[in-house]
Amino acid sequence: MILLLHNRYRTLGGEERVVDELARLIPQQLGEEVTRFESSSADISAAQAAVGLVRGGLNPDALAAEIRRTGARVVHAHNLLPAYGWRALAAARAAGARTVLTMHQYRLVCAAGTCLDSAGEDCTRCHGRDTRPGVRLNCRGGSRAEASLYAASLARWSARTVEEADVLTVPSAFTLERLRELGAPIDGRSVEVLPNPVFEAAEKADPPSGSYAICSARLAHDKGVDLAIEACALAGRPLVITGHGPDREKLERLAATLGADVRFAGRVSEQELARLRAGAALAVVPSRFAETFGLSAAEAMAAALPVVGFNVGALCDLLADGQLADPGSVDQLASLIALYWGDRELGLGNAGKISVIASPEVVARRLASLYGQ
Repeated sequence: MILLLHNRYRTLGGEERVVDELARLIPQQLGEEVTRFESSSADISAAQAAVGLVRGGLNPDALAAEIRRTGARVVHAHNLLPAYGWRALAAARAAGARTVLTMHQYRLVCAAGTCLDSAGEDCTRCHGRDTRPGVRLNCRGGSRAEASLYAASLARWSARTVEEADVLTVPSAFTLERLRELGAPIDGRSVEVLPNPVFEAAEKADPPSGSYAICSARLAHDKGVDLAIEACALAGRPLVITGHGPDREKLERLAATLGADVRFAGRVSEQELARLRAGAALAVVPSRFAETFGLSAAEAMAAALPVVGFNVGALCDLLADGQLADPGSVDQLASLIALYWGDRELGLGNAGKISVIASPEVVARRLASLYGQ
C-alpha cells in the first residue's frame, strides 16, 4: 500500500494533476494499492494555517493512525504546507512507513514557491535560512503577517523536513539546480530526478488541420497567460484558454481591449481537454516563473502538438532552443507561433521525446526503486 500525502492548493493546478496521475499509475504499473491522505488550503482557516506553520504541522497522529489502518508501507508526500509539515513525515516514519518527499516547487526556501518576486520577476534573493527578502517584498501577495509566518516557518523547519524524508525527489534537473542555488538544506543528500508521469494522449492532434492555439494553465500572473493573449493577437491567431484562477476577469478585459480572438473554456474535464488539444494547431506555454517540470507543455507534447514558450526553468529540459523565446518577449513568442503553426513533424517529434522522458513505464521503473520494491 502506497499512501499519497498532499495539501491541496486553493486554486488547483499541476501538483493535483500529478497526484491524480500517480494514483492511476501505481496500481497499473507497480501492482500496489493506493490510498490518499489529503487536506485543502481552502478548508483551513487562517488561524489553523498559522498554527501549522509555527508548529511544523497539524495533528500528525491522524496520519499515523491512517498508516496503521491501511498498512501503508510508503508515504509519498507532495505539498506539506500548511497542514502537514515535518511532523507528518516524522509520524509516518514512527509508524513504520518509508517516506518519499517530492519537491514540486522551491518552497524549502521561497515562501511563494515560484521564485517570482512581487513584481513578477525571477528572484533568488532568499537563500538558505535567510527568508527575510520574501517578507520585505511580500512575494506571496497576502498580508505581511502571512508572509512573516511562511518565512519564519521555512527558516525554522525546512531542514527538519528534509531530515524526515528517507528519499528526496524533484521533477527535473533544473529544479535540483535551482534548489541548490537557493541554498536549500539538501547538501549531502541524494536527490533523485523523478519526472511527472505523462500518459499517452487519448487523442492525438493533427496540427496542419488545427484551427487555434491552446494554452492550458492556472489563470494567475506567474503562468503568463496575458503574454499568450498578446502574442497570439500579434500573430493574428485564435487562442483557446483552459483553466481557472484569480486573473480570469483581468485576462478577459485584456483580450477585449486587444480585440483578440480568444475563447475562455474555463476548467474542463480531462476528456474535453484532450479533445481541445486534438483540435489545436499549436500549444503555447507562456510561464513567467521557472517551471519545475512544465506539465502543460509535456501533455501537449504527448498530444503530438508543436509547443512554444519562454526559455525559463525546466521548459529548457523539454523543448529545443528554437521553440523558446527570451523570457517575456511577446514579439519573439508571436514569431514562434507563426513559425511553428501546424507543424506536424515537430509535433510528432515532441510526442516521441516526452515518451522517452516521462512515460508511465519510465516513471514506474524509477518509483519501484524509490519505494524499495
